[in-house]
Amino acid sequence: MATREPFLRVSLFLTFASAALILLSISASQWALWLALAALLCARLRPRLPPLGWPLGAFIAGTLLSMAVSPEPLHGLPQIRKLLIFTMLAAIYTTFRGTSDARRLFLSWFSIGCAVCCYALVQFAVRWRQAAAAHEAFYNFYVTQRITGTMSHWMTFAGQEMIVLLMLLAFLLFGPMEGKRAWVLGLAATLLLGVALLLNETRTVWLGVALGGVWLLWWWKRWMALAAPCAVLLAMWLAPGPVHERLASILHPQKNVDSNEFRAIARGTGLRMIRAHPIFGIGLDETKYHFLDYLPPDTPRPLPPGYYQHLHNVYLQYAAERGIPTLLAMLWLLGKVMRDFWRALRKLPEGRRTERFLLHGGIATVIGIMVSGLFEVNLGDSEVLTAFLIVVACGYLAARPREAAIASAAL
Repeated sequence: MATREPFLRVSLFLTFASAALILLSISASQWALWLALAALLCARLRPRLPPLGWPLGAFIAGTLLSMAVSPEPLHGLPQIRKLLIFTMLAAIYTTFRGTSDARRLFLSWFSIGCAVCCYALVQFAVRWRQAAAAHEAFYNFYVTQRITGTMSHWMTFAGQEMIVLLMLLAFLLFGPMEGKRAWVLGLAATLLLGVALLLNETRTVWLGVALGGVWLLWWWKRWMALAAPCAVLLAMWLAPGPVHERLASILHPQKNVDSNEFRAIARGTGLRMIRAHPIFGIGLDETKYHFLDYLPPDTPRPLPPGYYQHLHNVYLQYAAERGIPTLLAMLWLLGKVMRDFWRALRKLPEGRRTERFLLHGGIATVIGIMVSGLFEVNLGDSEVLTAFLIVVACGYLAARPREAAIASAAL
């Protein structure tokens, strides 16, 4: 026990650092994760997973089978490397001593998220000046070069900040709060993250935040679950400028500017891929190599401007490249997370608790991911997937029986 303790402390520190750094740099986060796992091995402690073994194993097995039967297996290597990200579940579930560590992690997330959003607001101001200097309409200029924060793409930034915002809302509504100062800081952080997400103009994430937020408000004050979304939607509609234009584009898209047209083409193409390869899929990452081969016959040419490297729907993407059984395994995993968290919530005593905020935030995050995944391959993004797995692992810390938590803290 004495010889393993230093390695356990190092592994805890590195796991915490990895989970915090994901909002800033994927490479730094992953290096810290690999070192944390190495420290665990030096401690001669077998990593433990949350109770997700069957659905996670089925998803990994389906992914490997898809690669094995693919006509070009080497094309799938990037997706195989992404499977290693799931080790974050084991790192957190094994090294964190309980919900107190998880609470400290999310408090660091809220601080880092605010700093990143401040940087993103500076980016927005720069874009505004660039559009004015180029004498272009800001909306048309901005829609293809939106704010990214510290990430490489605006969708990645939006996906991560959605998760941070939902966890912050859960903390404000259900977590232990210490004095008015904490409330003021929390509300200010919520406002900052909300403004940055609005200016990011990723409509899919707007919807994910809205429905995840409705879950949280429903279990806080049910009238707020009806009033708050209506108030936000009205404010977005009445506000002049790019946010209003982006909201209006859902129903009235500008041709060759908004993404509605090419997303419809991607859906039709994905369905044709699934019909042709329902069991093992077309192969990992093969959608981008064979997209044109499966275009619906009535597709207009030339193709509308857009990104045709994936299907812009996480469910279609998994089914098309890995097969329907692998998609079902992922849905099984997401459903099990929600069921386990809900069952744990029902066993908690009344009142504000760290466990309640972690579990409600976890369910809201799953809702946000599943809803926004209808329009984007969000879990195919390493940064978003890592942040999601961190929330899931911390939620299982809160769902873990008290006896197991005490035993883990004693290691």
